[in-house]
Amino acid sequence: MIGTPGFAQTEAASFELKPSAKLTALQEYHALDQRLQDVGWKLVRGNADYCPKTVQSIGLQLQDMVAFKEPSEPRATLGLIDDFAVQTVAHGSPASNAGGLSFGREIERLNAEKINQWPAEERSHWQRLTRAHDYIDAALAQDGRIMIGLASGGDLLVPSVKACATRFELAGGSKRALAEGSRVVIGSKFVGFDYPEDEFAAAIAHELAHNLLGHRAWLDANGRTRKNVRLTEREADRLMPWLLANAGYEPSAAHRFMLRWGPKHDGGLFRGRTHDGWDERAEFIQAEVELIEALQKSPTFAGADWRTGFRREIDPGAAPKK
Repeated sequence: MIGTPGFAQTEAASFELKPSAKLTALQEYHALDQRLQDVGWKLVRGNADYCPKTVQSIGLQLQDMVAFKEPSEPRATLGLIDDFAVQTVAHGSPASNAGGLSFGREIERLNAEKINQWPAEERSHWQRLTRAHDYIDAALAQDGRIMIGLASGGDLLVPSVKACATRFELAGGSKRALAEGSRVVIGSKFVGFDYPEDEFAAAIAHELAHNLLGHRAWLDANGRTRKNVRLTEREADRLMPWLLANAGYEPSAAHRFMLRWGPKHDGGLFRGRTHDGWDERAEFIQAEVELIEALQKSPTFAGADWRTGFRREIDPGAAPKK
């Protein structure tokens, strides 16, 4: 399941705003989160047949008002009686196809669990939201579906589908984009939000590639030398167009992203040579684009199978260096 700590952990969580501004702040944050989750869903769903680890997912993430510093304010802003509500529903996901689930829709139950009655501190208690998402994951792993009880009445039985095992999280106030092994964390001020969708997707694909290729674990075992980091970054660049192709985007969007992003961000960030120069990165990406486009012309093309068609820069099975 793709999920997030939610708006409550952003710089706007104090909610020291007028009522109309509070709603606008929630909506603006939600719009960024929705864009991230929509793109993330396409990537993890489209590449599910090739990922080394998959989960059952419905593309839903919730929000819990007790995670806010002042829970009563967002509760009133959204018109909630209790605490749990829908944060995002990824477009094209089972949760989206089920109907009835949208931003701010109040949730009463997950299966028979009355989640609003779970113990929690009065404010800034993010752990209960994590528990809810973990419960959804466990239920889907066991049954392949989950019943969602709406506070307004009625139940929605939502079946799951296979997706790559990575969650996408929006971090308020940050400009960074990073991968943490099982999560991709994108800052709400990340410049890619201003790019066309396919180029934004390329940036997300780069971070996702780190997770799918096991880079964090490999670096932990083999050392975070400049050379090792540079090799993993090169792999992530080169895998971008493969992931995009399987998500329904043109693989060339990865090259366009680097041409747009690279010249403005190559200097200080990459001075330590933990990355190739942006022009070199663009060349490496373009070589993969041409390879994928050639595969797509085949009458038997069924997907960009990077498990067999992608050349690794590192040996993931090599014994760690002592």
